[in-house]
Amino acid sequence: MNMQSLMQQAQRMQKQLTEKKDQINKTEFTGKSELVEVVFNGNKNLVSIKINRNTSLMQEDLEILEDMIKIAANDAMKKIDQEVENQLGAAAGPLSGLF
Repeated sequence: MNMQSLMQQAQRMQKQLTEKKDQINKTEFTGKSELVEVVFNGNKNLVSIKINRNTSLMQEDLEILEDMIKIAANDAMKKIDQEVENQLGAAAGPLSGLF
């Protein structure tokens, strides 16, 4: 295999990785806990927070609500990381810091 062929193959792989990452960035990932649902995009930006309104929260419950938001947000982040791994896999190994 010559150098030009290797460079073309590398460029194709880079293009494929970029396309997959763009697709992931456009996808929304939902994280849930008992009281809270959060939605992040693939860039790990928070899109929305929904609090279950079927629950009556009292002032002392706010600490629990904060914990539930954290659980839901972390759940969504894990889903983003899983999707990046599923879509990009080992090919993104050396590039994983970019995503």
